[in-house]
Amino acid sequence: MDNPRRIAWDVLNKCASAEQYSNIALDTAIKRAELPSVDRGLLTTLVYGVIEKQITLDACIDSLAARGGIAPDVRNLLRMGTYQMAYLDRVPDHAAVNETVDMAPKRAKGFVNAILRAFARSGKQIPMPDREEDPIGYLSVRYSFCKPLCEKFVAVFGFRRTEELFAAFGQEPPLTVRVNTLRISRENLLARLAEEGIAAEPTPHVSNGIRVLDKTPVTALCGFDEGLFFVQDEASQLCVEALDAHEGMRVLDACACPGSKSFGAAIDMRNTGSVVACDLHKNKLSLVESGAERLGILTVTAEARDARHLREEWCGGFDRVLCDVPCSGFGVFAKKPELRYKNPEKSAGLPGIQAAILENASVYVKDGGKLVYSTCTLLPEENENNVARFLQSHGEFTLLEQRTLYPDTDGTDGFFFAVLERK
Repeated sequence: MDNPRRIAWDVLNKCASAEQYSNIALDTAIKRAELPSVDRGLLTTLVYGVIEKQITLDACIDSLAARGGIAPDVRNLLRMGTYQMAYLDRVPDHAAVNETVDMAPKRAKGFVNAILRAFARSGKQIPMPDREEDPIGYLSVRYSFCKPLCEKFVAVFGFRRTEELFAAFGQEPPLTVRVNTLRISRENLLARLAEEGIAAEPTPHVSNGIRVLDKTPVTALCGFDEGLFFVQDEASQLCVEALDAHEGMRVLDACACPGSKSFGAAIDMRNTGSVVACDLHKNKLSLVESGAERLGILTVTAEARDARHLREEWCGGFDRVLCDVPCSGFGVFAKKPELRYKNPEKSAGLPGIQAAILENASVYVKDGGKLVYSTCTLLPEENENNVARFLQSHGEFTLLEQRTLYPDTDGTDGFFFAVLERK
């Protein structure tokens, strides 16, 4: 039987050395390993937990290590051991120490053993910077976000609101799906899940969403193979509702992959009309095509296009246009923990790209049609500021609605959307 801790260590090393996204590396590892559901759960918890708490764990390790320059693979092993001791109540300290030391390379066994036992003797204390004297350092260690990101959020939201948001991003979000009402109602799908012993509840903000409260892999849920649902956060579902697509319409999803918003629009249109789903990367379009096939959606066509470049024959040709633009992702830390360590300066060029996509997509909207702009970030320069600049130079559009959703107050991803109408 494969060892979930050893697999987790391997995944963490690959993510660090090859800069792989954790969800991709983890999915690959799970498919290759022979693990019962309990061990799959431990593997997933270790990988995501260690990445999410990396700065906090390193503060503990470095406060106990008498030497610097810990090898990356050994540091990942220490992070795993420390994480189990600090955050997993069901794993006894002695088991976490023994399992971690057993996996350690010979050169590091004594060192790993000494650090973990010292951590246990300390009462598993986290060396926290003073909240008043070093607020940025405190936020960084307490919530495990890099300091440049802490500084950015404090500049935008203030210290107290930043702390509320960071705490919310530390909560594990439930799996949220949208029901494929071409094939089943929400009530009937909830009944089927209940029959299978799967805990689930209707979403509070949208009429066709379900929150799955069990940790069953999505592909193992009843109805997945039948195309009865697809994964989509409630914020994203609200964005599709705001698009307001109706039967027989022609819809453009300018930045579509992996396709959930295209699927939602097609379902709202009752599999009539047409949805053109575009993406810059041709190799990603198979996600849209395979997803539409599983769901029985016949009206979605996928096309590789740079959303900044004009296609003249589309001008004025769409009832609805959606621009879910590439963004910093600073609203989905709970689902993409690597983003906690991304310097916001690396996203400084995004507002210009987003504005170019919005500008180009706007010419495709019919008179009386709607244009929806959305991101999964909370930064104003990628959200409200882009919309305001667009409206200043486009008097032919009116702002009908704009909304920012927050993980603590709305229970969704951090998300923004604006609905514009061509007069």
